[in-house]
Amino acid sequence: MSNMSPIDIKITCADKLLIAATSFTPTQVIKGAVLVAPATGIKRQFYASFAAHLAKHGYGVMTFDNRGIGGSLIGTVKNCNASLQCWGEQDLPAAFEQLKQAFPNTRYHLIGHSAGGQLVGLMPNASELSSIFNYGCSSGSMKNMPLPHQLKARFFMNFFIPMSNALFGYTKSHWLDMGEPLPKNVAKQWQTWCNGSGYVKVAFGKTIHKHFYNELETPSMWVNAADDYIANDKNTDDMLSIFKKLPFNKLTISAKDHDLDEIGHMKFFSRKSKILWEYPLNWLAEH
Repeated sequence: MSNMSPIDIKITCADKLLIAATSFTPTQVIKGAVLVAPATGIKRQFYASFAAHLAKHGYGVMTFDNRGIGGSLIGTVKNCNASLQCWGEQDLPAAFEQLKQAFPNTRYHLIGHSAGGQLVGLMPNASELSSIFNYGCSSGSMKNMPLPHQLKARFFMNFFIPMSNALFGYTKSHWLDMGEPLPKNVAKQWQTWCNGSGYVKVAFGKTIHKHFYNELETPSMWVNAADDYIANDKNTDDMLSIFKKLPFNKLTISAKDHDLDEIGHMKFFSRKSKILWEYPLNWLAEH
């Protein structure tokens, strides 16, 4: 295990669909293995520096693209029938199985960013995780956002998404600097879930008939930033309310306490915010 250069691989999901992933192997004796679960429409390359940093500290790491995103887009985004739900039910569990295969006989952790942590309760194998560390992970409920941001979010969710889907057959989220173009069903589900309370809970008994939010008992850490209007404290609590047995710690961090200009919803994983990576490393060391 002398080589820490990342290796690109393909993962086969239960429905036989292939998704793209990258595996990072530490050079020293492995302390544990981490699945980095991405935010909506964010490519795995965004997490590469963070993953390499964890590997440098002795963790095997797997990053991946959800179906319809980045290296996991097969054909055109317009013809992709992916949904948020199948990201949680198919892609996340398959990526976790691949992590276990790549790094056998160790402890497994999930580090979720936004949707990556929200969807954990859809994973049939989530109970095999030793811990969960979530950043910027909340219900994203628009009614709990501060006003100017709420108006911006409502414009994107309730005007831009349906209009873009109708005109183009998918959501051109990249036009508004909101990650990769989104398959229409991903965007539609995102819109529905953020208009309600409890995010994924909106779909219970409708499209989601089996989930594990009620039974997960994995120690979890939920970190948000004071300048993140999406994953604010109210929305973090709203998301946590869906998990019936989950033990959790919560922490709100502020940019100025760490001499940073901003953290927001995305910058936690930026190389410039490396000082913040002590939080997940300390968490992993304890679990």
